[in-house]
Amino acid sequence: MIMAQNFRKIGVLTSGGDAPGMNAAVRAIARTANARGIQVMGIIGGYRGMIHDEMIELDNRAVSGKIQLSGTFLYSDRCLEFKEEEGMQKAIATLKKHEIDGVIAIGGDGTFRGATDLSVRGVPTIGVPGSIDNDITASDYTIGFDTAMTTVIENVDRLRDTCESHARCNVVEVMGRGAGDITINTAIASGAVACVIPEAPFDEEACINKIIRLRREGKRSFLIIVSEAFPTLGEELAKKITAVTKELSEKEGNDRLWVESKFCRLAHTVRGGSPTLRDRLTATKMGVRAVEELLAGNTNLIVVERQGEIATCDIGWSQVLDRMYKGTLKPGMTDKYTAEELADMEKFIAAKKAEFEAAYAMFNELAN
Repeated sequence: MIMAQNFRKIGVLTSGGDAPGMNAAVRAIARTANARGIQVMGIIGGYRGMIHDEMIELDNRAVSGKIQLSGTFLYSDRCLEFKEEEGMQKAIATLKKHEIDGVIAIGGDGTFRGATDLSVRGVPTIGVPGSIDNDITASDYTIGFDTAMTTVIENVDRLRDTCESHARCNVVEVMGRGAGDITINTAIASGAVACVIPEAPFDEEACINKIIRLRREGKRSFLIIVSEAFPTLGEELAKKITAVTKELSEKEGNDRLWVESKFCRLAHTVRGGSPTLRDRLTATKMGVRAVEELLAGNTNLIVVERQGEIATCDIGWSQVLDRMYKGTLKPGMTDKYTAEELADMEKFIAAKKAEFEAAYAMFNELAN
């Protein structure tokens, strides 16, 4: 292991989907390292930049004025070449050329797989979770999640204004990949009548019947939040609500029962926007901790938030935990763990699922 007194340079990269707060993390990494006499090199475009030798020095001036910016000023890319041994060796050769002794990689699960590849080949590497989806199971929170939810709420509130004016329904699709965290939280916070998430079954008929019941009771406008995990459901649901309620209104001779419904896909607007205070602060704390871990001689770790505290865990452990939670384990992935360790993972997952289920139960109780 390379100890603090032997570090000369640290490389930092952002990879995968961009997330508000990534720039705050890069700033914290650069300033923490520079304060301790260590040079920092920003790797442009993630692992692709590492392979093709695209770097800039990050002194204090270079990261000034970056903390409030969205996206990532180091840019991001998905690099298939890095998945091959030849590509990894090119990347390592670039690091050696620049005398970079360790790397901090900011991103999601794909970024962390790359971090492990570097670690096992002798390059000390620490991961920092940057993902609007909040889908790193080992961490309660990932950089960008709060800003993404805030952006959704700001847009949904605007949609509600016109929904109320015209007595309509808006079905809104939000990002989150295969995780329903953005969906469930924004559904609660926006006062939606229904939400569609990967973690729970959705009863379309019951949803439409609820809207009809609420309309009979005098409710004018409706919001439904749908996860992007269901790419055609939102638009189809909006059409069906319109068609079913129109038919009912004609049958009963009551045009007030017709709920004209519109579909809105927020798409990548959810990724943008200046990071919130929480994302700036969490990113800063995680960036500082990542530097401290490298200087302590540690590698193959990711920085996480657990119950409000910044901590670390092994990348391999986090990836197995992630697959266990998502039901995507492959044969042999758990072989190196003891029965006790696997039981601890199951306990961790059970607690996480229980927390999510409680949020979903609360939503259903309020959504009337």
